[in-house]
Amino acid sequence: MKLLGKYINKDNSGSIKVLLEEEEDMWQFYNLIRVKDLVKASTVRKVITESETRSNSSQKINMNLTIAVEVITFDPTTCTLHLKGKNTEKNEHVKLGQYHTLDIELGKTFTLSKEQWDSVDFHRLKECQDTVAKKADVAAIIMHEGLAHVCLMTENLIITKAKIELSIPGKRKGYSSQHDKALERFYKHISNAFIKNIDLDVVKCIIIASPGFYKDCFFTYLQNFMETSGRKLTPDDKNKFLLVHSTNGFKHSLKEVLSDPNIQKKFGATKSQGELSQVLRFQQLLDVCPEKAFYGPKDVIRANNLQAIETLLISDSLFRSQNLEERAKYVKLVESVKKQKQNVYICSSQQLSGEQLNLYSGVAAILKYPMPELENDACHSSDGSS
Repeated sequence: MKLLGKYINKDNSGSIKVLLEEEEDMWQFYNLIRVKDLVKASTVRKVITESETRSNSSQKINMNLTIAVEVITFDPTTCTLHLKGKNTEKNEHVKLGQYHTLDIELGKTFTLSKEQWDSVDFHRLKECQDTVAKKADVAAIIMHEGLAHVCLMTENLIITKAKIELSIPGKRKGYSSQHDKALERFYKHISNAFIKNIDLDVVKCIIIASPGFYKDCFFTYLQNFMETSGRKLTPDDKNKFLLVHSTNGFKHSLKEVLSDPNIQKKFGATKSQGELSQVLRFQQLLDVCPEKAFYGPKDVIRANNLQAIETLLISDSLFRSQNLEERAKYVKLVESVKKQKQNVYICSSQQLSGEQLNLYSGVAAILKYPMPELENDACHSSDGSS
């Protein structure tokens, strides 16, 4: 993200002008933009005019519009934000109060204005100013014969950096050489995408996943390819690779791979999977020591009031609430836990960590010490309400 202008007042009202450059930026702004915010951007609108002969004609006109946002949607396939709302500024072609949808795409400049920027908003802005290449410390290559995806994983998204598709003829009698040559070309394309998109100085873990032996054959090819390209893998580099089974080479199969507890143990120290390791820790405590693990806003807020929280887990979906009081409650909770110098993990609903956390209402806490009295109070409360 490029921050082109920042105009924040002492009361935390104000606006920013930005240019979004990466998929991660788009996801962050999906979480930043809320109902009633003002967004100004260039757009195209179909305008109908009536001639002197009373015949109608239409034409598409480029213009700048400012809308008060009412509906926010994010299309991950096209990496586009769709913002629907009413026009708030006089315009030759669009009346005040008329509805329009602004499409925010990568490379497009726009201005976002808020009546109140809070601490979670400022944290997201700060995160946006780091590139994906600096933040993504897990990479993955998932493949089957003729199809591969080269991905980087941040705390919020799994980002496809390259998709390789190549028709590979069957290994029939008398045609095995054609099959082998096509497979070698396939591996070469993946290796080039690997070199172009994966920084071995930043990435701590590289998953190669496939059905059968493709992962093993490709890893052998990659090592030779890197050496002949003058980028020989060091022993430390080789230790970063995990070769694992996947059902196929489609991107969605990565979640199946990442849900394997054995895999999670191996990359639990990485930033992009730190949230997942904490969610798993919470789930384990819920089984073995439930007096130290609580979920749901009521119990978590009570634990925080007693300054008993060691780790707060909260889903980013809670900050997208259109209920401003509800959102403010969670912002206050995050600020309070941070003020006590304890851990806060905001889990992306696009990642496995967020999906798992949402099964527990989207907010959970690991306590510093067991609090059976809190659990008993929770039980009495639920008994009384039934």
